[in-house]
Amino acid sequence: MKRRVGIEQCIAELRRQASADGVDLSGELEAVGKKVERRFSAGDAWSLVCRARDQARPRAVEVIDEVFDGFDELHGDRTGGDDGAILGGIAFLGARAVTVIANHKGLNLKDTMARNAGMASPEGYRKALRLARQAEKFSRPIVTFVDTAGAYPGLGAEERGIGAAIAMNLREFSHLATPIVCVVLGEGGSGGALGLCVGDRILMLEQSYFSVTTPEVFASLVLRDASQRAAAADMMKITPSDLLRSGFCDGIIHETNAGVPLEKFELFRAIRARLEAELASLDGFGVDELVRRRNERYFRF
Repeated sequence: MKRRVGIEQCIAELRRQASADGVDLSGELEAVGKKVERRFSAGDAWSLVCRARDQARPRAVEVIDEVFDGFDELHGDRTGGDDGAILGGIAFLGARAVTVIANHKGLNLKDTMARNAGMASPEGYRKALRLARQAEKFSRPIVTFVDTAGAYPGLGAEERGIGAAIAMNLREFSHLATPIVCVVLGEGGSGGALGLCVGDRILMLEQSYFSVTTPEVFASLVLRDASQRAAAADMMKITPSDLLRSGFCDGIIHETNAGVPLEKFELFRAIRARLEAELASLDGFGVDELVRRRNERYFRF
């Protein structure tokens, strides 16, 4: 797995460099990607989905507490509510102040119920946008952590405009005049995940996934057989390797070393180091250039 990811990260870097230099290498890189896919079987997508959903995986609050210093949580969307499914506030990454926004699934049963398992309502997306605009005002970079099966689909959320809230985030995040780095911790489900995943860099943990819908729903709607969820997961190309190859993902943060799972403190250290490196690389771009490149990225998708 690690060798495959290393090769695919090289391909992704070549793709970015070629795009920056105005050179079209899409055909050549696609051919190389197909060779890599044939060499390393990817037939374990459903197993990865199950691992991404594991209750024992690091939750957003754990990552924030260990990766950042001095996190101060901020509450409320300033239009009528607060949503525990979205955790947000100001913290320090080294000496640098950043705004952190995350889906938080909860640490135990009671917490999970209170936070609706990270499935946000309109108030959550409006809170995220409020904090993002505040970050832009004070020139703070934004770091988002994505871990949700999707936005909350209940009647009340629909009545209060969940679709409009997500759409507003997509539009506004694409134009925010500050660097944005997004990290997929576990599940990246549908528009609910995309509402926090518009950024200059998209990173994924090794055992995470990102998809337009769940494999179960895909199997029911497209394959007409809900039991074909494993086949659906393979067809959907939702793994970090798949998304790195497609250009949606910019890098994979390893959770294993030679097949041995990292200790949590090692993983948190790796996340911190990668965030510091990505934000440092984004410092080389002016604000207008950042926004232009971010929009070009999503127009391609």
